[in-house]
Amino acid sequence: MSFLKASTSFTRFTIVDNVPNETYENLLDKLKQFAVIDIDEVAEERSYGWTNFDDMLDTAWERSIPQKGAYITFSLRLDTRRIPPAVQKKYVSIALRQEEERVQEQGKKFVSRDRKKEIIEQVKLRLRARFLPVPAEFLVVWAMDKKMIYLGSTQRKVIEMFTDLFGRSFELGLEQILPYSLAHRLLGDGCEEKLNNLQATTFS
Repeated sequence: MSFLKASTSFTRFTIVDNVPNETYENLLDKLKQFAVIDIDEVAEERSYGWTNFDDMLDTAWERSIPQKGAYITFSLRLDTRRIPPAVQKKYVSIALRQEEERVQEQGKKFVSRDRKKEIIEQVKLRLRARFLPVPAEFLVVWAMDKKMIYLGSTQRKVIEMFTDLFGRSFELGLEQILPYSLAHRLLGDGCEEKLNNLQATTFS
């Protein structure tokens, strides 16, 4: 589970805005407001939101509170319902053949393009109801004193999802700390020319 393992990959962010005290005071309410919504019983393809760092099923934070000393912890949970391509292809073919037989009985020669699209969407909807969503959890650690955020993922789509949801939840902007920006932070102003002129080292 990411930060709870002996080794992990993560992405660092810095909060670019001033964090008002109200953000910390209302943090639990905001986490609950933007908590993940379970889609087991509905045919939605995807759902994502916050959940408890200690239990990804706890979206009411009954097991533990987010604050742990100088840190705030929670998780980004993403539930995705995936239909195997071969299964979708099979049932789309069956539905299209049935539709072709029906229109031929009516004296028509072919199924219209719009009707084919409609049939494909209907098949997808029916199949979604038969497949359970697969959950994925990405742990988040917020160092309050340093205004730093650590996300337990390096996937581009997860990073984009996280920064968007974080901004909507807390009305705070994030800046991803890349090697260049980290070097700039460590070296200070006036180091741009040196950084821009760096050459890659060949080790072979």
